[in-house]
Amino acid sequence: MLVKTYGSAVYGVNACTITVEVNVGGGFGYVMVGLPDNAVKESKERVFTALKHNGFEIPRHKITINMAPADIRKEGTSYDLTIALGVLAASGQLDPEIVSRYVIMGELSLDGKLQNYNL
Repeated sequence: MLVKTYGSAVYGVNACTITVEVNVGGGFGYVMVGLPDNAVKESKERVFTALKHNGFEIPRHKITINMAPADIRKEGTSYDLTIALGVLAASGQLDPEIVSRYVIMGELSLDGKLQNYNL
């Protein structure tokens, strides 16, 4: 199933909506495309551990994540929650209609809580 969730990125002095498409389908593996930096690529470990600690199933199929537009660099850990909710919706554990209504951002800790930084 293909699900779209939405995040945001700073592009110059403007904010840009980032569409995070998650597909859970045949085969095995995990692929992320769309110019993610290393922190975004590492979200797999944070997301899967957080989901597991909160009683959700990790799909045992191929997970493909596309972050669009592909020409804008996605940086940082704030896409963790966007990706996690996309995986849950694409695997049938969450209603896709609900997650597609919001711009979702947040870094997940390994226990599934949102990281809170008082800057």
